[in-house]
Amino acid sequence: MTTRTCISLVLAIALAASVHAAEPPAVSPARTTAEAGLVEIRTRAPGIALDIRYATANNFTSQRVPGYARPACYLLPAVADALAKVEHHLRRQGHALQVYDCYRPVRSVQAFVAWAQDPRETSRKAVQYPDLEKSQLFADGYIAERSGHSRAATVDVGLMRCDAARCTPLDLGTDFDFFGARAHTDAAGLSDVQRANRRRLQQAMAAEGFVNYPKEWWHFTFQPEPDPQTAYDVPVE
Repeated sequence: MTTRTCISLVLAIALAASVHAAEPPAVSPARTTAEAGLVEIRTRAPGIALDIRYATANNFTSQRVPGYARPACYLLPAVADALAKVEHHLRRQGHALQVYDCYRPVRSVQAFVAWAQDPRETSRKAVQYPDLEKSQLFADGYIAERSGHSRAATVDVGLMRCDAARCTPLDLGTDFDFFGARAHTDAAGLSDVQRANRRRLQQAMAAEGFVNYPKEWWHFTFQPEPDPQTAYDVPVE
């Protein structure tokens, strides 16, 4: 095991332990992304592919999530700079990122909690959580009262293969936001190709300071976080 791998493992364990930290960050009084000091990723990486699911009905709630007025990716500047470097290096290797989510308003997290507590809405069960009952999603931590995304230092990303004409999403074993053990980064039962694709994504992100959350292959937090004590509730617009 290399020194870099050891460091990444230690940080991943610390990140997992902090997901349900007892002391919540303070919510910034900022009213706009500019007041919050957030930047849009395409100001750093103009060609990066955005597939912001929560700005559409193509997500586990089956509707556009409150707080997402448009499909955009906002982050703190240092985090945006690091993600742009990942994209740059992957492009040189014939790959690219597919960005699913970045900064997430507090109001959006609250909407997830409300959805999780509504037993009537199960329209995406077969796609997003086929092996679980909806009541387990909140109890087992798949849906949480707080999210690191609200601190604007966490991203959800996939990996694509690019040629001269286009970039095509690679097989990573599950879709984004699949709730279940198959989404664990080191899940059993993956094909060699799926495991290799996850490893390539993880290594590319780790090289620029992003630590993977082991229960979600797509989830990465920049470490050390620029401002872990502050969350934001400005809309994505």
